[in-house]
Amino acid sequence: MSVRPVIALEDVQFGYGLRLVLDIPRLWIEQGSSVLLRGISGGGKSTLLGLLAGVLLPSRGRLEVAGHALPGMRGPARDRFRADHLGVIFQQFNLLPFLSVRDNIALGLRFSPLRSARISGPLDHEIVRLLRALQLDPALMRRPAGTLSVGQQQRVAAARALIGRPALLLADEPTSALDREAVAAFLRLMSSQCQAAGTTVLVVSHDDSLEPLFDRTVALSAINQAGAAHA
Repeated sequence: MSVRPVIALEDVQFGYGLRLVLDIPRLWIEQGSSVLLRGISGGGKSTLLGLLAGVLLPSRGRLEVAGHALPGMRGPARDRFRADHLGVIFQQFNLLPFLSVRDNIALGLRFSPLRSARISGPLDHEIVRLLRALQLDPALMRRPAGTLSVGQQQRVAAARALIGRPALLLADEPTSALDREAVAAFLRLMSSQCQAAGTTVLVVSHDDSLEPLFDRTVALSAINQAGAAHA
């Protein structure tokens, strides 16, 4: 029996004006898998993430994420789709520095009753569970996020993305500020939580040394027929 894809792209193109950036004949990523999307800086990786998140729309082609055909959805519907089905870890984490760790993690649930409904028991109990699973001291819950170290902020960003068991986790160069040992440890912790929740993982990076930590690696240069065009 075939596994249902969480990401399904066929004949997808995207460009800025007349400049073609992405031309992808096919990309399927199966539910529950962990995938490293590798490519050079400026090669279209972040543009592809924008398409998968529904922030950008292709000029042509089939683009389905978590069973939703994004090109056929209006803006507000795509906003709801992101809140309900996606967890995102940004390269710079994008935490609100004056909010507490707890409030940063819980923030996304305000926009998604669906993800809130997946939490059994008190919200603070789930936040503590995630923090412990990601090896961050729950005693930091009331601290402003901006007072934490880079490594601690990274774990808060991961907990925010994972809460409510999203169908897909997108991470854009999430380990660029960490040393090699910290990178491997963090990715293993994150992957274990995604496996437990059934969340599919797509991590974007230029670092090919990360490949052993994932089920599969996709080189953007191998699937993008736009060739030398860059985002």
